[in-house]
Amino acid sequence: MIVDLPDTTTGAVARKIVNMREAGGAVALGRVMTLIIVTDDGPAEEAIRAANDASREHPCRVIAVVRGNRRGSNRLDAQIRVGGDAGASEVIVLRLYGPLAEHGDSVVVPFLLPDAPIVAWWPGECPDVPAEDPIGRMAQRRITDASQSRSPVKALQQRAARHRAGDTDLAWSRITLWRGLLAAALDEPPHEPVTRAVVSGAPDSASTDLLAAWLTLSLRCPVTRVRTPVGSGMVGVVLERPSGPVELVRPDGNVATLTQTGQPERRIALARRLDRDCLAEELRRLDPDDIFGEVITRGLDLLAKNGSVATAPAKKTPAKKTPAKRVPAKKTTAKKAPVKKAPASKTTARKTTAKETTTS
Repeated sequence: MIVDLPDTTTGAVARKIVNMREAGGAVALGRVMTLIIVTDDGPAEEAIRAANDASREHPCRVIAVVRGNRRGSNRLDAQIRVGGDAGASEVIVLRLYGPLAEHGDSVVVPFLLPDAPIVAWWPGECPDVPAEDPIGRMAQRRITDASQSRSPVKALQQRAARHRAGDTDLAWSRITLWRGLLAAALDEPPHEPVTRAVVSGAPDSASTDLLAAWLTLSLRCPVTRVRTPVGSGMVGVVLERPSGPVELVRPDGNVATLTQTGQPERRIALARRLDRDCLAEELRRLDPDDIFGEVITRGLDLLAKNGSVATAPAKKTPAKKTPAKRVPAKKTTAKKAPVKKAPASKTTARKTTAKETTTS
């Protein structure tokens, strides 16, 4: 069920929520946290859908602070979603217009669940320092997404310079399966040290940089970052060992191939993770992610100092053989050589004159 409250106040919205809860018999005791989504008007619905799907694993109250047009007068348009339109949560959409769009923290306070942790999520552009943002200061966990920035790698570097305990990024959650597969492969014999690593991915893939930084920090070996075409995402990892390499390659973005010396080749379903899956993973823990903190603050620096960057060679496409055009042969009319008639041989026919023989 969806209830629209145009041009309203926070008090009217809070009363409406209480009335709907009493009428429907739903209580807030099953909500384990408050998830605040801070976004612009465009991608708001997509982020709310991802939060609804994640709430089936983590029942919570979702408060979407949607910043609208900042020109004009202050206005608050609210929308309450419960039941099938809200997953396993209750969704409160607050659309802020005018100068009110810059004061979302004061608008969400009346809707926070008492004695429940708060998680803030910026699915698009985020503040320069999320921990110092008014909404970020009231949250235990702050989730950003560097992949949605105009320059994901630069955004990741800014996160590294301004990291605070409790910060995390969905670019880190997208490589959880990659890290698990590589760690499991190294746990199998032969237990040899990795001498060199090669990580291939698009230049605009923040997840590829994080994976390369994680390998640099964990393995203490030279790591080469290979750049593949833009938009290809994570492509592959090669870990070189004395007995042979460990290769995990995903050329098509869906199915990966794991190759190890002395073992059969394995094909693994490794599709790109959706935002709802990454968000559900981040909501499983409310304490700081220490591994992510070390990777983003120390691993990226080690990668920049000790690593190297290369560009994947372009694939050579064989030139199409164009069949040669057949030139029709010119019909040449052979000139008939004149046949010389042999001169007739002059035969002198002997003219015999019949002599009349006289009989005596």
